[in-house]
Parts: sequence; C-alpha cells; structure tokens
Amino acid sequence: MPVSLPPALEPLLDLLRCPTCRARLHPGPGALRCPAGHTFNIARQGYVSLLTGTRATSSDNAAMTRARDRFLATGKYGPICRAVARLAADAVPEQGRVMDVGCGTGYYLADILDQLPGTRGLGLDTSVHALRSAARAHARAAAATWDVFRPFPLADGAADVVLDVFAPRNPAEFHRVLRPTGRLVVVRPTGRHLAELRDQLPAVITIDPAKEQRLHQALTPFFAATGTEQIEYATSLTRCQAIDLVGMTPSARHLNRTDLHDDNLLPDRVTVSVLATAYRPRWPRTGARAER
Repeated sequence: MPVSLPPALEPLLDLLRCPTCRARLHPGPGALRCPAGHTFNIARQGYVSLLTGTRATSSDNAAMTRARDRFLATGKYGPICRAVARLAADAVPEQGRVMDVGCGTGYYLADILDQLPGTRGLGLDTSVHALRSAARAHARAAAATWDVFRPFPLADGAADVVLDVFAPRNPAEFHRVLRPTGRLVVVRPTGRHLAELRDQLPAVITIDPAKEQRLHQALTPFFAATGTEQIEYATSLTRCQAIDLVGMTPSARHLNRTDLHDDNLLPDRVTVSVLATAYRPRWPRTGARAER
C-alpha cells in the first residue's frame, strides 16, 4: 500500500520545487511528482526523498542519530533552543514558516514550533537516519532529504526564518529562500565549547580559530547581523551522557571506542559555549560561495 502524504507536509507543498526542473510538486500515491514526471518517494517513516544522485558520505549514521536523540532529550542544550526562538520570534508572523537546514533529528525545529504556535516547519538533511526522527519530532514539522551545498528545492521567498544550527551554510540559497523581512539564525561553537572533551580526548575535532572570520566573510554580501547572543554555561555529565555527547558529533568517527569506556578520559562536567546570531537579508546582494 502506498505511503500517504504526511499531514505536516501538505501545508508546505506550495513551497516545494522539483529539484530537477524547478516545477511545483504535487502529491500522488506514495510520492511527490512534478508535471514533467520527476518522482520523489515518501518514506514510510514520513520524510520525502528529494535528494538524487551522489549522496553525502559525511551525514549522521544510525549510531550518531541515536546518541543525539538521547543526549538532546536530557535538555542540556535547552538554553540554546531558547536563544534561537528569541532571535527568530520577531520575524515570524502568524502562520509563519521556518526552514531548518541541516536539521538533524529536528530538535531545534520542534522547539521553535512549540514556542511559536501556528508556525510550520520543514527540516532538510542528508541523513535518512536523522530524518526518521525529524519527521516525527513535531506535528507541524515536515522533513526532506537535501544537501545544503545544492540549490534548495524551495520557491523564492518561501521562509520567514532559516535556521542553521551547528550546520554547514549556503548563504546565497539562504538569501534566496528568505522573505525580505525574514531572518537567518546561525548557531556555532566558540573556542571554549566542550573544551574539557578536547583536553581529555585529543581525537575530538578542534574548532577552527578563524571560524568567525570565515563566517563573516561568507555572510556579509548577503546578510547584516541584527543581534547576537552568547550562550555559555557549565553542565554536569553522567558517563553515558558524555559518551553520547561525543558520539553524536563527527568526532565519533575518529575516536577509538575503547577511549569512550575509560572513565579517566571522560569529563563529568563540560562548558557549553556558542554564539547565536540573527541576520536580515541585504538588498541588493552580491554573489558568494557556499561555506563548508
């Protein structure tokens, strides 16, 4: 029996475009189709498979997704969620639309939808494992496979808010899909973020000290910052939480699993330190390249 159209996706169909020919997409049995016949299956887990061709090799695997679900469920990143919602709130009207690019399991998207009743959201990610969680993260959140470095399968001016939380960036596409009054909200780590993990586990990926400069160079042709919040606090960790915190990041691919079971290498307390910035689109804007 064909999979039915997810209820959260139906109100967003007018925003979607065929990745191949840019035509509007329409629902059919178990899939979305454009007038030219390009077809995109709806997975039984509730997300739509828009991404075709070569798949990204760096997306979250099943183990990383499970670790992320467990860790985020503890609420230890709750202050980040609240900052994102504060920065986005002024740009979201009633019946607003939020796009979360690199949404992972949909944690941040679900939180902002909780705080902004009537708003609907679409999460995009390359990981089908993460999207299985994102598709059921919130009753008003839909999910689709997509690669941030490709032109988005979305109409111009489709979004009131674009979220980019610990994810790669494509400034030109962020600008194109945002309404002129919209906001881009970018969350990224400072050099102090999870410093205790890096001190005790050298294989944990370091944070590029030039990251802020590169972010500014990439976004300035398209956006102007309207406000930044620094969120920094210490949080305690159980051993299992520390393992999940490492296991949900790309660092998990570089670690010896035996290290994660050495109690002497896992801190019982870490510093969470991130910057969250809201940006308004510049008009007119100049070209720039996607930033990895």
